[in-house]
Amino acid sequence: MRLTRRDAVAALAAAGVAVGGGATLLSDSPEKSDASPLDDGTVATLVAAAEVLYPSEVEDTEPFVTRYVQRRNADEPDRATAVADTVAYLDEYTDAWFDAAFASLNPADRDDAFRRMGVDTADPDPDGSDVERLRYYVVNELLFALYSSPTGGKLVGLENPRGNPGGLGSYQRGPQS
Repeated sequence: MRLTRRDAVAALAAAGVAVGGGATLLSDSPEKSDASPLDDGTVATLVAAAEVLYPSEVEDTEPFVTRYVQRRNADEPDRATAVADTVAYLDEYTDAWFDAAFASLNPADRDDAFRRMGVDTADPDPDGSDVERLRYYVVNELLFALYSSPTGGKLVGLENPRGNPGGLGSYQRGPQS
């Protein structure tokens, strides 16, 4: 299942981010926006996290995640700082355990790092411990982006996620197996 530019727009709309000027999001280039406070290293780490968190059926993770996280954090500098700080903690952790930054690890080691940290059982809390913040700002945010998009919603049987008009046919047809 290929993630598209429209999936990024739908996910942003579901997150409550104004996407009225969607021309930038719908352009073919997922490059960094001048308005985004996230640097390339932070975005690369978020993309690497998504590659581990997203089901293997998902394709084109990098442009989707880049568009989503850049626009999601563009108008909220405090949130962007919290995301960058959380990603920096993740890199410090993997550097201590694996002698490498998170994004440079192979997918199996990335998954192992998340499990060692206990991210899968941590409560998401933006003001909590480093692991709770990682769960909140990285894991939950990336999963929310995927599953609130039309393509991600289809993976779990939500063919008409909130904010994505599906028409009368989708209501009369019911879930497709």
